Amino acid sequence: MIKRYVLLIGLGVSLATCSPKTYTKIPAGHGPDFFRYKASKTTGQPMAKISAHRGGGDLKGYPENCIESFAYLAKTMPVIIECDIDLTKDSVMVMMHDATLDRTTTGTGKLIDKTYNELAQYRLEDNMGNVTPYKIPTLEQVLTWGKGKVTFTLDVKRNVSFGKVVDMVRKTGMEDYAAIITYNAQDAAKLNKLDPKLMISVTIRNRAEYDRLHELGIPDNRMVAFVGVKEPDTELYQFLHQKGIACILGTLGNLDKQAAAKGDQVYRKFAENGADIMSTDRPLEVWQVVRQ
Repeated sequence: MIKRYVLLIGLGVSLATCSPKTYTKIPAGHGPDFFRYKASKTTGQPMAKISAHRGGGDLKGYPENCIESFAYLAKTMPVIIECDIDLTKDSVMVMMHDATLDRTTTGTGKLIDKTYNELAQYRLEDNMGNVTPYKIPTLEQVLTWGKGKVTFTLDVKRNVSFGKVVDMVRKTGMEDYAAIITYNAQDAAKLNKLDPKLMISVTIRNRAEYDRLHELGIPDNRMVAFVGVKEPDTELYQFLHQKGIACILGTLGNLDKQAAAKGDQVYRKFAENGADIMSTDRPLEVWQVVRQ
């Protein structure tokens, strides 16, 4: 009886420490392989990846930019977490989309007017206004939690320098798990100079935007292309895929609404047309379609 009890205890520990099969684990130095476009040898097209816009928020009880929300999604599906970085009064990088606390927390006022210690009193709210027990996390906490679980696309707000974000990515050993979002070619060039090994999410809605990035010396093997919030021409997908550049389609907004109205099968069409990653406010619905 005693031996059986010990065996069960050991089994329980083993199960408790087991990582879910949905976690993303990237071997050292292979981050670019994860973010690059590669045609499937069997179908010619890889399964589309899912990027959770702001890492959640539209799920009841799971606020945006919150580790607990990221963890819920990560245990449900392989997921890329798109999340937002802003700065406190005492220069701590925290996860927050808005410049103010009012919409997503129990606090009020501008984030930049609060110290990190002052934020401890507030709790995060989901997008329906439900107060949760969860606190505003720091970028360091998020990256430390995410290693071996998820990948990130990091949206850097104006108060935050790219240099500080790059330093934190290095400090936490997350170079293979993160791509940093830029919105213009000049910022992408700055990032590439800060660390040529990091992946950069760049906006490419047409050939001219690609040409500008290329002129500034950003190599194809460091680009992930955000092609916009409406489907681009098939020719743009083909052009970028020929260069090994994966394409992110922003379904958040109108395309998500279209799927909700017409049926979630439209996500499959987006993928067939060339979307390698779908950035969505409906990650669970997209997962049900692409997993098939």
